[in-house]
Amino acid sequence: MKPKVLVTREVFDEALEILGRHFEVTANQSDRPFPPDELARQLADKAGALTTLTDRIDATLLERCSRLKAVCNIAVGFNNIDLAACSALGVMATNTPGVLDDSTADFTWALILAAARRVTEAEAALRAGEWKGWKLKQFLGQDVHHATLGIVGMGRIGQAVARRARGFDMKVVYHNTRRLDAGIEQACGAAYAGLDELLERADIVTLHVPYSPTTHHLIGAKQLARMKPTALLVNAARGGVVDDGALLAALREGRLAGAGLDVFENEPALDPGFLALKNVVLTPHIASSTEATRRKMALMAAENLIAALTAQRPPNLLNPDALATASKRSL
Repeated sequence: MKPKVLVTREVFDEALEILGRHFEVTANQSDRPFPPDELARQLADKAGALTTLTDRIDATLLERCSRLKAVCNIAVGFNNIDLAACSALGVMATNTPGVLDDSTADFTWALILAAARRVTEAEAALRAGEWKGWKLKQFLGQDVHHATLGIVGMGRIGQAVARRARGFDMKVVYHNTRRLDAGIEQACGAAYAGLDELLERADIVTLHVPYSPTTHHLIGAKQLARMKPTALLVNAARGGVVDDGALLAALREGRLAGAGLDVFENEPALDPGFLALKNVVLTPHIASSTEATRRKMALMAAENLIAALTAQRPPNLLNPDALATASKRSL
């Protein structure tokens, strides 16, 4: 008898076909997010799950799902998963790193350029019939070329953003939990700086850190106060890394020129104050959303799940400690 698995949100048919070769699959192709209690009921008899960032996997849920052996996130981030609780109960957790780096870096540049050149503001005016002809001072934006780019979080995505900055002849400074090797710095054309120094120097600050208790409100009122009033803030990482209330205040009061945001606190219930501002580019968490990339993410998560439930070590295992206690649960 095949182990049972749950796919919590709509995925590509190829992923379901691969999973179907190994498992009895329950797929939520209607794409209706499961509330916590329903998710627990759906997982009660399952050995594994293909999850997304909308699914909260915590100790309360895991205690109700005694058969669960693996949760495989279709995302590089995993702040929706309580890794400590998973490890304690022998549940393997995986993510999908690498495959979305370039697409996310590309989209970061879409936000940078749109914010700097007031693209969404100008388009909205045009669509509203407000454009009456060319004017010398119409929608004056900021130059990106030769500006200073500050990158907070210099992992794979941050490095990809830095490499793209070379095409704009930018100065790049970065801040990271640890300084990168000199060879990587040279390849990225980037110089290390403390966070305060970076915020003070950069014309554009872009964030590429995971969300965790240590990065919660990494950019708050004090940090925003260090930025130039002409600077732009871009966040394509995770909501909660920025204090949205503090950012709104800075934007309203002219202490920051603009922002490009793909993620928000409490999304999708973003603060409605953002919608009233013209100097913010807003997108609905789509930085990795190309067909090719999202397909690769789903297939990678499926391969992780197959490995986890066929006595193999998943290639993107987040909590190796779970292997020591995994034998406590049976398929």
